[in-house]
Amino acid sequence: MNRFIRDVKKYRGYTVYAAKSALKSEVANSHLSWLWWILDPLLFMIVYSFVSLVVFRKKEPYLPVFIFIGFNCWNFFSGCLQQSVKLVTANRSIVSRVYLPKFILVFERMITNGFKMTIAFSIVVIMMIGYQVPVDWKVMLLFPLLLMLLVVTFAFSSLLLHFGVYVEDLANVTTVVLKLAFYMSGIIYSIEKRVPYPYNSLLLKCNPMALLVDSMRKVLIYRTMPDWAPLLVWFILGLIFSVIGVHNIYKHENSYVKVI
Repeated sequence: MNRFIRDVKKYRGYTVYAAKSALKSEVANSHLSWLWWILDPLLFMIVYSFVSLVVFRKKEPYLPVFIFIGFNCWNFFSGCLQQSVKLVTANRSIVSRVYLPKFILVFERMITNGFKMTIAFSIVVIMMIGYQVPVDWKVMLLFPLLLMLLVVTFAFSSLLLHFGVYVEDLANVTTVVLKLAFYMSGIIYSIEKRVPYPYNSLLLKCNPMALLVDSMRKVLIYRTMPDWAPLLVWFILGLIFSVIGVHNIYKHENSYVKVI
């Protein structure tokens, strides 16, 4: 743990610089530049809102806000996981020349995706004002929920970074699993309302993204308290998986260069 903390402090300058460079390179050849970070989730929200309202005729209070919250969280989580699988290979020119704790690459991607999620959540605030969504002090609970999202994302990303070096097809498997997880996480529907009991409760407790998305909607839209017991369990599991992931990276990172 001490080594991890020292490395985070030592390489924080590089992490921020790499994240800024990645953000700039993403929009370097785009005419709309950073506006795509707003347009991308906004367009998907419009599409899924149309499908829910017109095609399936599902009525959900403040549906665009409801979908936008879920889609923003999912974009961050899935983006980090998909990118983590090939992080070492994608940064071959760096890791083969200088020593860099490989989990720093995960932090860099999390900062990049987290910046875009922050911009998207500013749109959520504007939409809540536009739709006149009533709020109370529970909106402040969004911040511990975001912390839990960061911990869980880092946990899975660090594990995928390690195994992605050795398992060539892991990227394809991850893509398929994430597509399935998207529909099992209630991004475009309410699990509590659409999935029959007791399967809805089981799905929320076993799927961290479903639980986090549902909890964020509760504090932002419905002014109700989230279920803290399963959230605490997943937070602790996230910390445990993070420790395992970082331990594996430290133990095997010298062999990464040989494999790639």
